[in-house]
Amino acid sequence: MGTLTATGVPVSRRSTGIRILLWLPLILVLLMAGIVAYAYFVARSALPQLDGTLRVKGLSGAVKVTRDAHGVPAIEAATLEDLFVAQGYVTAQDRLWQMDIMRRFGAGELSEILGEDTLKIDREQRILGLRAAAKKTLELASPRDRSFFDAYARGVNAFIDGHQSGLPIEFRILKYRPKPWQAEDSIVIANQMVKDLNYYTFGDTLAREKILAKLGPELTADLYVNRSWHDRPPTVMREDLNDEQNQGDSNSDDEDDEDDGPDNAVTQHKTRGLEIWTQHTPEAVNGSNDWVVSGTHTVTGKPLLSNDMHLGHQMPNLWYEAHLTSGSLDVAGVTLPGMPYVIVGHNQRIAWGFTNVGPTVTDAFIENLNAEGAYQTPQGWQQPEHRQEVIHVKGQPDVTLDVKITRHGPIITDILPGGTRQVALRWTLYDGLHMMFFDVDTAQNWEEFRKAFSQLDAPGQNVVYADVDGNIGYQATGHVPIRAAGDGSLPVSGADDAHEWKGYIPFDKLPSIYNPPSGVIATANARITADGYPYSISAHWEAPWRTERIYHVLESGRKFGPADMLALENDVHSENDLFAAERFVYAIDHAAKPSARARQAAELMRNWDGRMLAASAAPTIAARSAQELTRLLLEPRLGPGPNDSKQPETTLSWESYHWQMRTVWLQNVLLHQPKRWLPEKYPSYEELLTSAVEAAVSEPEAPQDLASWHWGAVNAVEIEHPVLGKIPLVQRWAAPGIKEQSGSGYTVKAVTRHHGPSERFTANLADLDQSTLNTVTGQSGNFLSPYYMDQWKAWYEGSTFTLPYTSRAVETSGVHRLVLEPAR
Repeated sequence: MGTLTATGVPVSRRSTGIRILLWLPLILVLLMAGIVAYAYFVARSALPQLDGTLRVKGLSGAVKVTRDAHGVPAIEAATLEDLFVAQGYVTAQDRLWQMDIMRRFGAGELSEILGEDTLKIDREQRILGLRAAAKKTLELASPRDRSFFDAYARGVNAFIDGHQSGLPIEFRILKYRPKPWQAEDSIVIANQMVKDLNYYTFGDTLAREKILAKLGPELTADLYVNRSWHDRPPTVMREDLNDEQNQGDSNSDDEDDEDDGPDNAVTQHKTRGLEIWTQHTPEAVNGSNDWVVSGTHTVTGKPLLSNDMHLGHQMPNLWYEAHLTSGSLDVAGVTLPGMPYVIVGHNQRIAWGFTNVGPTVTDAFIENLNAEGAYQTPQGWQQPEHRQEVIHVKGQPDVTLDVKITRHGPIITDILPGGTRQVALRWTLYDGLHMMFFDVDTAQNWEEFRKAFSQLDAPGQNVVYADVDGNIGYQATGHVPIRAAGDGSLPVSGADDAHEWKGYIPFDKLPSIYNPPSGVIATANARITADGYPYSISAHWEAPWRTERIYHVLESGRKFGPADMLALENDVHSENDLFAAERFVYAIDHAAKPSARARQAAELMRNWDGRMLAASAAPTIAARSAQELTRLLLEPRLGPGPNDSKQPETTLSWESYHWQMRTVWLQNVLLHQPKRWLPEKYPSYEELLTSAVEAAVSEPEAPQDLASWHWGAVNAVEIEHPVLGKIPLVQRWAAPGIKEQSGSGYTVKAVTRHHGPSERFTANLADLDQSTLNTVTGQSGNFLSPYYMDQWKAWYEGSTFTLPYTSRAVETSGVHRLVLEPAR
């Protein structure tokens, strides 16, 4: 019998391998610890000096910077130029990388640091020419304003030059350094804000043109409704505050505005001191609120003014709080990083706040080009101008664009999905902007306030006003074109002069009111023009639900305090969704054979009070059912939605319909139930509405227990850092992430997944030191700063902070004291 010979790995080799395996986890841990330690060192090295003395190039004298417990700087300088040098320097201390990425985004220069993934964005920005428009604005600037912008740039550059070895961590990760700041960069950032607020409308005109061709004028007019009896133009006062009179629709019996129950946020709330709508996510709705009440309605006898501007979330948050003092200038509020001045806030006598007017200021002109590249005009064929744009792309060859410019503006066909026609964009931005915020910051009364805002070209804003003498007011602003014909709601021929702009609506003809008898003024992006107003300001007002709710609360006859203003900013009642829910319940109750699941949905909606609470299922069912109803109404006429992302965006479908007042159209259908909209397959609206609910509760995302389908998860807020959010080790500390939230796009607290209040501000004209202000996350954009996310809890939970104003309050609240002195 043979003997088996032992074979295998020698013992010494096995032992070595085992030791390596045993040491490997420790090596990995040490390596990871080293990486974390290095990242921590880099992030810490970028934190700015907040106390002591710093030498700053560009100053002529000492500047005092006092920061409060949330890092909000009060900057005091002897001269205005030193003040704006210091503002640039201090803002760069906290927000340099954000400022740099904002100017790159606006100018179309992202690909230089991020590569070809951002080339599409850069192409669009270069074709639109935001930097070219900034050059024109600088040419229009007065010597005074130009000197202030140059001073701000000197301050930013002084910080950059002195911190090459301590730049924010994002520069290190992306391996680049910021270029010197120019005054032009500040205007680029301002131009991007104009684009965010006043550019989007021409896209609606192109979709509307297709839908009109498909449906004809009657159904298209229904879809693109632009007024509602719910509208509350700020210049129209109701003699009887309980009179819900019809403003254009005689059917007003559908509304029950007796709302003294538990959904009234003022009586219930206890204060503590780049996404598009899809079938399965709440619709993205940008919205802002501002209102002012006279002393007649307040506990102090002086006005209260509130403003929360709803914009896209970003990390860090958009606004930077600051208090600027030099001589007679003494102003506090929010600033736009990269820009001098205070944008919204108060000075020693007046306060103001903004909402977007949403004017129609972008017209699409279809140009007729011949074989030689000339375009047709009433005076004959003309050659377009050409602007060469060179896009630097990291790791790739440069991309050169030839932008053709007609008498109307740049040809933007290349940025339109499936575009073949030569579409030129006429836009008020291309006339240049007048920078008037210094005059706003120093205005002392209503007359000076209006004079300052008469210079605002864009973006058109609804501005509410209050002063320490007890006066309140409202003024619409911005350049709004007067057209030879049309209202900008459809593309027009560029070959003739039939739709040319003939000028702008005179400032003194824009809606305005001062000390109305009611003592209440509010706007929330909805219609601001009274019946019979002679000009067209907007072909696409936003839905009236927030405005109506604000007036409903403020006209309740109560005496309000600052806490009530915050409660209203956090109000989550949706009359629109409640109305839809009631109609769905009625339909299911009267349908022939509703399923058990539909009946369960009806029971959940039956006793709902209309509040879009995170822990409630009724808002989810109502909102999803309304979306399904929209699909059932439009799909037979416009076609099904795309089956996959590869389907061309130009394909007409029910999802092609986007309109600010789409909820008004849907409510009109629910209220009047016109035969022309009832799909042939349904015998009645009861069956149609029941089918919409059936479809909603049959979605794959719908849980078995409908009561657990919480609105907060469906309408969660998501805020991620664009760079640090991609690093697993720091992701959870770099931004709030995803959190459930109450509210919707149509509540006063207007929130969707990627949009929400960018700040909450209330000016207390009885005691300016008791004014309040908070932003979303915090003052600092520097990771590891104590002010990086210290405001998030207040924003998320609906509380706020006082904003110290008087020199005594600033000194008392000061936590950090820094003196900036001229560099030797």
